[in-house]
Amino acid sequence: MSPDELGFLSAVELAALIRARRVSPVEVMRATLARIERFNPALNAFVTVQAEEALCLAAKAEEALRSGQPVGPLHGVPLHVKDNLFVAGSRTTFGSKSMETNVTSEDCPAVERLRKAGMIVVGRTNSPEYGWKGVTDNRVFGITRNPWNTKLTPGGSSGGASAAVAAGLGPIGLGTDGGGSLRIPASFSGVFGFKASFGRIPNWPGSGGAMLRHIGPITRTVSDMAVALDVLAGPDPRDLLSLPASGGCYSANLDCGLRGKRIAFSPNLGYARVEPEVAAICQRAAERFADAGASVEPAQLDWRDPYDAWSVFFFGTAAASLEKKLPTQGELLDPGLRRVVDIGLKLRGVDFANALAARHDFWEQVRRVYERFDLLLCPTLPVPPFAVGQDDADPFDGEKLGPLQWTRFTYPFNLTGQPAASVPAGWTKTGLPVGLQIIGNRYADLLVLQASRAWEQLQPWNHKRPTLSEKSPDA
Repeated sequence: MSPDELGFLSAVELAALIRARRVSPVEVMRATLARIERFNPALNAFVTVQAEEALCLAAKAEEALRSGQPVGPLHGVPLHVKDNLFVAGSRTTFGSKSMETNVTSEDCPAVERLRKAGMIVVGRTNSPEYGWKGVTDNRVFGITRNPWNTKLTPGGSSGGASAAVAAGLGPIGLGTDGGGSLRIPASFSGVFGFKASFGRIPNWPGSGGAMLRHIGPITRTVSDMAVALDVLAGPDPRDLLSLPASGGCYSANLDCGLRGKRIAFSPNLGYARVEPEVAAICQRAAERFADAGASVEPAQLDWRDPYDAWSVFFFGTAAASLEKKLPTQGELLDPGLRRVVDIGLKLRGVDFANALAARHDFWEQVRRVYERFDLLLCPTLPVPPFAVGQDDADPFDGEKLGPLQWTRFTYPFNLTGQPAASVPAGWTKTGLPVGLQIIGNRYADLLVLQASRAWEQLQPWNHKRPTLSEKSPDA
């Protein structure tokens, strides 16, 4: 197979071909590295490529097959990891000038588990500094661009991962989500992002920010997500908030369908403005879930934007993480991040107590929806991808929004910890991806994956591929 053919195979397909000895792990890795070398200059999705190490591990994976050793479900499949997660022996900069030469000494649990399943880390993908915003650029590595149009952002903060997956530079990218950072780039890049229930995939190292953070993959197919979650889910003693094992197999139960399920669709969650073309695409997509046997009803929600509560946690924990760096390294921080930290430093204990009360009040509103419905659908974002170089583009004239408030559909479900996915709902008339968000009740991870799978069967998206450039837009 050619590198291009291998590049757009799913992880499940690659693993099956490798197990059947129809393609070797070395061949797959060489193809992946060839595509990264060819297309990364235009995208800047990868900030570190571990070519020599990856090829060495691929050779060992090939030898394991030859010698008949037992292999994991993702044996020999390339993995790329966001530059804010620990990978043993790897430079992990968090996109920060203050961490430019930092090397982490051990794997986080998610990387550790995917390696045990047979995956091979090929490199690290770009992130805004400390993952603070919904687009991807930083002072260390620069701007990451959208494969569908390199003048536009792929979203963030896991934008390097989404751009790499969309461009066929590796089928699974590991990222994080504290306010939408898996779902935002999945929407802007035309791929699948899933934030499992809070604690389903262990967080480590812990920090104050871990109260909102979910670790998870970005993929092109729902099957890849389910196989990855089979590996990733389950408690870890290092994370005191990690959930007990669910006891089920996600990949074995994907195709149960949605017959008899009750689905609510909200175009705005009661408070958000949406660009008309995005609204129309998401409305059409939601209505089509009836073709999978579900009943779909419009939901007239009277929710209030929970931004004030979410931002206390997000900004406050950013301040706690970075306060000690300010006297000597504050000038190195992204100016937008510095503003967020300054806001966080002014918060009082009573502000956190009030935010916690508001979080509970918001959950009271949300949980009532699930007394009547099994799932909630809404747009993932109010706008299609916009130009690079903007930290917090206000989507609409006349709105004065706070930092990150334009991501008004995603951060609410970090407050509640619910499972939520972004699936490609369709493409605009100019060929840009639009995401539909599927939100399940607490711990209903499997149902969200089943709904995503049903949508994938109704309106497949994996065959849609961007036309890629090989030249940097700045060249």
